[in-house]
Amino acid sequence: MDILKLDYSLNDLDIGRLAVLIAMSTSREQESQIKKTLANLDYKFCITEVGGERLEFNKKLYKAVIGATLNNKIIVKNSHEVHALLHATEEAKKGFLFKEVSSLNVAVKIAIVRKDHWLAVGMYGYSAMHSITNHSRVGLGLMHI
Repeated sequence: MDILKLDYSLNDLDIGRLAVLIAMSTSREQESQIKKTLANLDYKFCITEVGGERLEFNKKLYKAVIGATLNNKIIVKNSHEVHALLHATEEAKKGFLFKEVSSLNVAVKIAIVRKDHWLAVGMYGYSAMHSITNHSRVGLGLMHI
């Protein structure tokens, strides 16, 4: 059995699961198939990646997420939508980075999915205090706009 085959239709999935699914996609081909399906179902979505040391990551994260969502027309530039995005991103970040370690190195793929007035931020990637101690991590944030 192919472990990556889904036993359910993407049409039946909630946006949180979709955001994590895209963030965890393992190839550009798989990512492309998911994106094509989401576009056909009228979901709005985008993907970005961020990496670096913990302090650098914190500085880059919000700029990357806001830029990606504005450039891909997932949100509009008003206080309500940016506020919802920032809260969902912070919630996902807390799940992804559950410990406060300043020397941590991070590499993360971030997927933002929107359907109507709901927005999900899914993160999947790696963190390590040293390159041989990489840990897989996942985080999810969900917010109503």
